[in-house]
Amino acid sequence: MIGILLVATAEIFAEIGTSLGKYEVSKRKESLYAMGFLNTVWATLFLLIWGLSGGELIFSYASLPFFLTRAVIEVVLLFITLNAILTADRATFSFLRILTIPLLLAVDIALGYSFTLGQIAGICLVVVALIFLFLNHGLSRKGKILSLLSAVLAVATITLYKYDITHYNSVPAEQILMHLIILVAIVVAAKIRAKENVFRYLTHSTFIIQSVSSGIAGALMSFAYLFAPASIIIAAKRSFEVLAAIVSGHKYFHEKHLFIKLTAFILVVAGVILAAFWGQSV
Repeated sequence: MIGILLVATAEIFAEIGTSLGKYEVSKRKESLYAMGFLNTVWATLFLLIWGLSGGELIFSYASLPFFLTRAVIEVVLLFITLNAILTADRATFSFLRILTIPLLLAVDIALGYSFTLGQIAGICLVVVALIFLFLNHGLSRKGKILSLLSAVLAVATITLYKYDITHYNSVPAEQILMHLIILVAIVVAAKIRAKENVFRYLTHSTFIIQSVSSGIAGALMSFAYLFAPASIIIAAKRSFEVLAAIVSGHKYFHEKHLFIKLTAFILVVAGVILAAFWGQSV
C-alpha cells in the first residue's frame, strides 16, 4: 500500500513536469536536451540531500556489471523516451507504455517473486485495456514505435534497478550515481549537438517548476520499488500516468477519443486494484 501511495503522489508531480516540458518544447522555448536535464537534475539533488542527511549511502562493487549495463540502457532509453514524449500524444505515449507491465510480470516470476491470482488477473486486465484501445482506434499513430521501444527498454532498466537495490546498493547511492551519469550524457550531448548550456534554464521560474516537479516524482518513484515487486509498482505507475495524461492531453493538447480512453482507464484501474489488493497465492 505504501508503494502505491508513493507512486500516486509521484505521478501527480511527474505529469506537471512532463506536460510543462512538452508545452515549452512545442513553443521552442526549451530544447529536447533541456527537457531531459530539467527532468533529472532535481531528483538527483533530492536524493543527495536524503543520502547526506541520514539515508544510507551503500554501493557494492559487486553490483558494477549490473549497474554499468543499466547505465548504458538508461542513457539510450532517456533519449528515446524524450523523443516519444514530444512526438506522441500524451495518452498514446502513456497507454503504450503499459506493455512494460506484462513483460515485468514475466521477469518477476522468473526472479522468484510469488504472485496472487488476483495480481496476475489484474495485470492481464490492464493489458486488455491496451488491446481495447488498439481495436477502437483510441491511439494516435504519431510516436507509436518510440513509445513501444520505451516500454520494452524500461523492463531492462527497472529489473536491473530492482535487483541492485535488493541485493547490493541503497536507493540513494544507486540513483545518485545513475542520475549523475545521465546528467553528464545530457550536458555533453547538448553542448556538442546543440551548442547549448542547459544550466541556464535553472534561472527561469517556469523551468524551475518543471524541474522540481519532475525531481519530486523521480525521488518518490525511486523508493516505491522497495515496497512491492517491480511489476506491481509499474502497474500502478502506468495507471496513474494514463489518467494524468488523458486529462492533460484533452485539456491542454486537444487530443481526441476521450470516451474510449476513459473506458480503457477504468479497465486499468480495476486491474491495478486487483493487482494491489486481491487474490490467493500461486
